[in-house]
Amino acid sequence: MKKNFGKIMLSALMSISLLCGCTRDFSGGGGYGGGNSGSQTQSSSDSNSEDSSDSGANSESSDSRTDSAGSSDPGFIEVPIDTAKTPVSAHGQLSVKGTNLVDKNGTPYQLRGMSTHGLTWFPDFVNEQAFLTLRDDWNTNVVRLAMYVDEWNNGQCYMNNKQGSRELLEKGVELCIKLDMYAIIDWHVLNPGDPLKYTSEAIAFFDSISKKYADSPNVIYEICNEPNSGASWNGSVKPYAEQVIPVIRKNDPDAVIIVGTPTWSQDIHEALANPLNYDNVMYALHFYADTHRDDLRNRLQSCVNGGLPVFVSEFGCCDASGGGGNNFTETEKWLSLLDSLNISYCNWALADKNETCCAIRGSGGANGSWSDSQLSESGKWIRNWFKNH
Repeated sequence: MKKNFGKIMLSALMSISLLCGCTRDFSGGGGYGGGNSGSQTQSSSDSNSEDSSDSGANSESSDSRTDSAGSSDPGFIEVPIDTAKTPVSAHGQLSVKGTNLVDKNGTPYQLRGMSTHGLTWFPDFVNEQAFLTLRDDWNTNVVRLAMYVDEWNNGQCYMNNKQGSRELLEKGVELCIKLDMYAIIDWHVLNPGDPLKYTSEAIAFFDSISKKYADSPNVIYEICNEPNSGASWNGSVKPYAEQVIPVIRKNDPDAVIIVGTPTWSQDIHEALANPLNYDNVMYALHFYADTHRDDLRNRLQSCVNGGLPVFVSEFGCCDASGGGGNNFTETEKWLSLLDSLNISYCNWALADKNETCCAIRGSGGANGSWSDSQLSESGKWIRNWFKNH
């Protein structure tokens, strides 16, 4: 078990500001979002399905919330780290052996944590206090940093806000490095559904970012979030991956790379039938527990039995729209199966958007040390799961 510095130390340090030590400002000039995104409706969100004929809106649709450009960063608190027990110092460079993610000693190791929502829509959640709370109170070891590529020409996404998106992403990575956590750099392909559309942009991005973090065992690369809208494995996703992966490998030969799969990262069987010929690659499976049930779980079990290394880089406790009610019975079935198979997973989402899938209530704030009253129903449930399983 990790040594829990948690809320007690954080509260004391915050209340006695003279003990906070040096602070560092990663807020970046000019803000992250590049202005108001404008209104985006839920009908613009993608569709999740258990197969290509069954659709349902996914929870990742863009948000009309304006970013917090110009807002002050809450600051960095110098926190003692027990490096014998914190994740990266204890487990080091991860790799893939068979179907397992393994640590530096070759021992199976599971990552469990939270995914941010779109970084530029909820930039205030990228702060040290929030990540520290996830590590020490929620008992997690990874943060997935979701950098949207192009959300229906939304001005805050990477294609229209490269500098701001990149600054915020790097802030999140640097926080994870400081806190000795793992960080997933998520090239969040949702719209357009075919990752090939921005292959040249992805190559340039991953070349640059993998050079920067080549010596960091903290970093995992997710090169396409959820291929969709007819993007097939053989026709789109695999050819895309075969162009992007060598760019990362040139700079960072050992990093774990997660590759999305067709139909909003559900058709992992297509990857099993024609896998990529690279080491340390895992294949993404996404589910929303009230929509995706036995059929997709059976597919997962079959693919693992066939030798496919799977990483659940995103899941929700509700339905695929991100709304409706939570189904914790189905969620527990999913997470119990993942735990039994040593499959890593990240919950969507660390945000206070008014959606069932988001972990923080609108009044809960972004700066960590959340009480139960500041967490949503799903936030309370997933925190309890992380702490007790």
